[in-house]
Amino acid sequence: METRPLGDTGQDSTVLTFGAIALDFLDQDEADEMTERVLDRGVNHVDVAPQYGTAEVKLAPTLADRREEVFLGCKTLERSYEGAWEKLEASLDRLGVDHIDLYQFHAVTESAEVDAITADDGALKAYREAQEEGIIDHIGLTSHGSPDVIREAVERIPDLETAMFPVNATVAAHDDDDHAFPALARELSEQGIGVLAIKTFAKQPWPDDLPEDERPYNTWYEPYDDPAELRRSLRFTLAQDGVTTLTNAGDPRLVDDILDAAADFEPMGDDERAAMVEERRSDESPVPTVDI
Repeated sequence: METRPLGDTGQDSTVLTFGAIALDFLDQDEADEMTERVLDRGVNHVDVAPQYGTAEVKLAPTLADRREEVFLGCKTLERSYEGAWEKLEASLDRLGVDHIDLYQFHAVTESAEVDAITADDGALKAYREAQEEGIIDHIGLTSHGSPDVIREAVERIPDLETAMFPVNATVAAHDDDDHAFPALARELSEQGIGVLAIKTFAKQPWPDDLPEDERPYNTWYEPYDDPAELRRSLRFTLAQDGVTTLTNAGDPRLVDDILDAAADFEPMGDDERAAMVEERRSDESPVPTVDI
């Protein structure tokens, strides 16, 4: 599988990062089989979080045998010093590892969160201490908020080495500042920051009148599920300047088709990209509205 430099971290990540949230919907044997299959196909970057239910615990057995093959990303919603340390130690315990390669401030969507993170008693202090102790190697953030909030975080947190945010054709089709993520990917990449894309396979938000237990997929958005559309979506996102890698949709039933698409990845030309944006010009944005 193709690899690309993850900014200035020194890591070359595969174009597909395994979003281990998919493991939460499987029993342990199935989770082991899926993780082994993903790694056997060459994926070398795995992303997980405490918010993904049982995913950390279900990832642990494979990590015990194949830790050296995995660039491991994890994250926390905690913004305080004590909270961040507590969640980091809990993740290390559940994952059965002694260090995490990339630890991220999870879902940073408001300026007030940046204030909390960078305060004297904020999470950044804990991250820096953990880095000095060799418990984490690199620091990043994830966000589905305004690109301007991500820019603010990058300016105020010089330690940031990666950023994870939405990049897909529907997002690119919305010509406003709140959806300017493709431009942000180019901008951050030029600064040496690695860019990880999410929502690559998002079609649209789930209908408001569709109960969660009636959704056909365990995802936060309605995903594309046709293999050809999954392949096209992957190719579009990876064609955006600055994007290193993207994560799979969270439902385990979609993982193998996405894995096949990543293994067979072929670049997408300018004309095909432009046509895809036009196709989605009137589609509803899959990125949640956030009041900044």
